[in-house]
This record gives sequence, structure tokens and C-alpha cells, in this order.
Amino acid sequence: MDKVLIVDDDLETLRLVGLMLQRQGYEIVAASNGTQALGLARTEKPVVIILDVMMPDLDGYEVTRQLRKDSETTNIPIILFTAKSQTEDKLVGYEAGADDYLTKPVHPAELIAKIKKLMDVGRSRESASAIHGHMIGVLAAKGGSGVSSTAINLALNYHNRTKELAVAAELRPGQGTWGMELGFENTDNLNHLLLLKPNEITSQKVDSELTQTTRGIKVLFASNEPKDVGLINSGPQLVEVVEKLSHLGPTVFLDLGTGFLPQLKRILSLCDEIVLLLEPNPLNIARTKKLLELIIEKGFGKSKFLTLVQVNRIVSALQMSQTQISEILKQKIDFMLPPFSEQAFNSFSKNIPLIEFSPSSLYNKQFDIFTDSIIKNVKG
Repeated sequence: MDKVLIVDDDLETLRLVGLMLQRQGYEIVAASNGTQALGLARTEKPVVIILDVMMPDLDGYEVTRQLRKDSETTNIPIILFTAKSQTEDKLVGYEAGADDYLTKPVHPAELIAKIKKLMDVGRSRESASAIHGHMIGVLAAKGGSGVSSTAINLALNYHNRTKELAVAAELRPGQGTWGMELGFENTDNLNHLLLLKPNEITSQKVDSELTQTTRGIKVLFASNEPKDVGLINSGPQLVEVVEKLSHLGPTVFLDLGTGFLPQLKRILSLCDEIVLLLEPNPLNIARTKKLLELIIEKGFGKSKFLTLVQVNRIVSALQMSQTQISEILKQKIDFMLPPFSEQAFNSFSKNIPLIEFSPSSLYNKQFDIFTDSIIKNVKG
């Protein structure tokens, strides 16, 4: 049954309008002031809000403005309901974000007609907002494989090569490195979200924790304080953060660490593409094989994109060959990145991202090719 939220400080109006709508089969939710209306709009998710203008705490115009600013309520159609009929009053209402305007008293047939019309408007808005950006998760089966560095540099290089907004998020509380790499001091943004209840995590709140960098990307930083590592157990909150991130940018890059996040399966299901890093040694490949089985189970490599990247850190004579690795994993290696220890040390010392340091290096040239393949996947 469709819910309609009626907001009016006149109890008789609430009763009469409520009866009109109940007779038409609507479920009624009532509020007698603006503050109560804001809370009910978020929790009840009505199909339409009928909102009185003149109220003692927050007037209808201000309630409308706040509803439009909140990503959880921004798509709900709003009818302003008032005794005022001046054109100037209506203009203020429309500027605040109202969809329609009714003057008291209203005929039942007119009220029902407007509600039915605006329900279609609300559905159209919801359909549009349901379209989410391309979500790319970067992970490895073992620490030290360069997941964090790869994820942030991939986001930066993606923006550099497309000039489009990219969002990057560290999802490892207490283990964040991006703040230090990019020269930011306050990096407990992810903490703020994980300390909330899952149903309190809205797109607006996630967006407010993103840091706009001068390099054209928005970043959700994770703390680098060891005391915060315990927040990694906030599985439901992590899922909500990832889900909300998908609506905040056309392309989103996630640092998923070593793949031991709680509710990893749920987070993988929200991704459109996985970049899996591996190192060419027996232990790493054995662990990668186990993680790869889970990733493939979630549709990557079939209905979703899967990119395997071999990160070389030692001389080739001591490494497993690409052929050996492919045979064990039953999956081809898409890219190989050359050793970059010295370049990484120097770039970190100067707070310059790896991809911006020594552009002509072999690593950066290979990384450009790797990024271009991701761009091709995103663009279809």
C-alpha cells in the first residue's frame, strides 16, 4: 500500500485529508511539525508528501529545502498545502523544490489527481537515481602486493586520461596510506561513517566525508591509526558505504586490501569490475587461487570484468613464469607491472603520487596501458 505523509499543525486538517486519502486506499503517515516530518520522510519513505507551509518550528519552505538536500528524500514529490494563494508564495515554494501547490480547502478529486500524477514523477526520479557509477574493486590475496598504491594511482590516472571525475575510497580503517601519500593530515573520514548505525549512513553523509583533491578526484580517506583497526568488523556499515559510493561518481575505485573484509561477498556483488593483484611466487599464487575462486563465483570474468595484474618485485630468475601462473590459476595474466621500489620511495618522500613521478619510467608507461584497458571497460 502506498504511503502518503501529511504534515500540518492543524489536527482537523490532518484528520480530514487523512480520511480522503484512506478512502482511496492510501496508507497515511501524519506529522504535526517540520522536524517530525523530516524524520518520518526518511524512515517511512512515502510516495508523496503533502506539506503545510505555515508551521511553528520549520515552515514548509524550509522543510522542502532540507528534504531536497538529503539524498534519501530528494526524489519524493512534495505538494505544498496552504491557505495562501498569492503568486509570490507559490514562487517561493517552487524555488524551494516543491512539485505542486494546493490551496486550502481542496476538493478530494483534485487532491487525488495530483497525488497520482506526482507518484509517476517520483518513480521516474527513483529510476534515474538507481543508475550507479562503474565500481572497480582492487584487491590481492596477500599484503604488500601494492593494492593501495595501485587503487589510488589508477583513480588519478583515470582522471588524467579522461578528464572525468573519479572517486576513490580506502576501506581499511587503521591501515590507511593515501593521506600520507597525498599530503593530507585529517584522514579519519571512513571512521565517522563506520561509527554510525547502518541505516544512518546516507549518500549525503558519505558525500560529506569525501575530500575534493586538487588532482581532480574525490577521496574517502581511512585512518592510519592502529587503534582504529577494530572498525574493520563493521561489516554492515562497510556495505552501506560502498552502496552509497556507487551513486556519488561515474567511476569509483575501491581499495579492498587483502580480500578479508567482512561481508566481502556482498561488497563484490556491488562491484562491476575487479582488479586482482598477484606476485609471482608459490605462496602468493596459492592464496590467489583461493581468492580467485570466490571472485569468479560472483560472476567476474564472465558477466563482469576481471583483470589480473602481476606485480614483479624481484629479479625474473627467481620468479614463477607467466605461463606457470596462468596454468595454476586457469586464468590469463592481463598485465605485468615492473619493479618500482625506488620510484615509490622517492614519490612518497615528496608527497607526489607514483603515477606523476618520473612519467617516462617503464612502470608509468605500463601503468598507462593498464589504465587505458580499464577506461575501455568503463566506456564499453
